[in-house]
Amino acid sequence: MERMTDFHIIGFDLSAFVQRTLDEDLGIGLPGGGTDVTATSMIPVDARFSGVMDSRDACSIAGLPVAEAFFRALDPDVRVEILAEEGAQVAPGTDLMRLEGNARALLTAERSALNTVQHLTGIATMVREYVTAMQAGGGNPDCTLLDTRKTIPGLRHLEKYAVRMGGGNNHRMGLWDAAMIKDNHIAVAGNVGEAVRRARDAGVVDIICEVDRIDQIEPALKAGATRLLLDNMEPPALRKAVALVAGRVPTEASGGINLDTIHGKAATGVDFVSVGRLTQSAPAADIGLDFAVL
Repeated sequence: MERMTDFHIIGFDLSAFVQRTLDEDLGIGLPGGGTDVTATSMIPVDARFSGVMDSRDACSIAGLPVAEAFFRALDPDVRVEILAEEGAQVAPGTDLMRLEGNARALLTAERSALNTVQHLTGIATMVREYVTAMQAGGGNPDCTLLDTRKTIPGLRHLEKYAVRMGGGNNHRMGLWDAAMIKDNHIAVAGNVGEAVRRARDAGVVDIICEVDRIDQIEPALKAGATRLLLDNMEPPALRKAVALVAGRVPTEASGGINLDTIHGKAATGVDFVSVGRLTQSAPAADIGLDFAVL
């Protein structure tokens, strides 16, 4: 039996994810559930398939090792050859994976494997488009594209992995690794300075403070903010904000950023640009899998 491709994401249990996904598809625990009625009624128990997964469009690849895990969960002896590196940009018609194994197992795992690769590759592909647009013509080479917490519940680690495969970086992973002070927090605290002070006094090390007006910048900095999120500011306001901050903390442009606006906002000199749609709205990549009977 071939060894499974090494794949590890900190905080993500691949085996548990695969099992939960397959259990959902097979109806484990539901009345009448527990089997793939189509495959078991039509395919002989010892039949074997070979298959090729390929791209139908140009895309940036993410998730092939996860697809392998789905197939291997149902057929531990499956032969898998991954043909594209994670993060690679491939042309339409590129073969991504070859596999050979038990026909029932491969058919049962097919949809879960494809859904995951299509979704993650869709994210990586959109991220690559945003990175390209941001850096067009030289742009701001020191500006980094970030994702957000706008992820599908249960898929955050995978989706943020796909962002990295597309050439982006990750913002905070959750509510635990940095304070993000936004308008509702400020409303409760009374003002920007008080909100930041409360986080600082609580011992929070990383304090990201959202500001949507220039006059909020100094109070946030004086209170101890370690990064400023400049929310829904147009390029002239962003330039003014960057000049006022003068490198004291990193600056991040966020809100209303798309492929048409990202270059102009990054060019203002901000350190980061964050885009929620990278994980929230990326379309699935067109990736197929064709089987043949051996």
